[in-house]
Amino acid sequence: MCTVDEKELLALRFDEHRPHLRAVGYRMLGSLSDAEDAVQEAWLKLNRSDVTGVENLGGWLTTVVGRVCLDMLRSRTTRREEPLEPEVPGQDGAPVRLPDPLVSGPDRIDPEQEVLLADSVGIALMVVMESLSPAERLSFVLHDLFAVPFEAIAPLVDKTPAATRQLASRARRRVQGGAPAPDTDLAGLRRVVDAFLAASRGGDFEALVRVLDPAVVARSDGGTLLPGVLRRGAAEVASQAITFARFAQDARPVLVNGLPGVVALAGGRPVSVMAFTVRGGVITSLDILTDPERLAALDLGGALGG
Repeated sequence: MCTVDEKELLALRFDEHRPHLRAVGYRMLGSLSDAEDAVQEAWLKLNRSDVTGVENLGGWLTTVVGRVCLDMLRSRTTRREEPLEPEVPGQDGAPVRLPDPLVSGPDRIDPEQEVLLADSVGIALMVVMESLSPAERLSFVLHDLFAVPFEAIAPLVDKTPAATRQLASRARRRVQGGAPAPDTDLAGLRRVVDAFLAASRGGDFEALVRVLDPAVVARSDGGTLLPGVLRRGAAEVASQAITFARFAQDARPVLVNGLPGVVALAGGRPVSVMAFTVRGGVITSLDILTDPERLAALDLGGALGG
């Protein structure tokens, strides 16, 4: 049984790993609150376990959080009564539910978000990861994003290391095919986003089409009150952007998952968070969170200078 001092030491060691564990949970679940729940479950597991013989506590905790997240993903799938491997969200009627965006001011990432964004996990990539089966997502996230060896992942998914490697490989192909590497020059990205906003506000359809990829995809998650919406093609997305701009009285530049984005306001209140994926100087995807409850939970005041 741990003494008080031993418990305090254990708590300090756990807190050292907490930011990393939150990052694992966020990539696995796409939800900040669910990630916190997974980290808390890992803390409870740590308190119930004898880890005196554990040489790598960080690695042990990472696999614990991974197991908790795997169970949570499987529970989500059961509740939705959907196939284990649905189509990419937004395709052919598949549901659109965007991950929680990480929003900070336009000039620098919030220090608390730096660990969460260490690998520049953009919203578009997170959306594609939603299409993976729970076992695929675990294998991909733990191995590709956190360098956990397949030998440590295999017991979590009840597979051999070789089969786990195949899960990660399949997931990697789907992720790379669904979310190709975007442009990363922040100044160039901001110019593209600013051009999109200026054309939207001015109702300039042709200018909007020029800044959009011909095959651009726009996804919107309106929560339970407004079903997920998918738009495809430059003409349709441009038309919707002009329509939406009439409702948004103001648009503030922000960083969304480390890349230039926008928070639109009406009556001083946020009505959307927009995340842009830019490739080759044009917008290839636009992910828009409009669910009022989720927007309220983001606490955007800091990012907006409030």
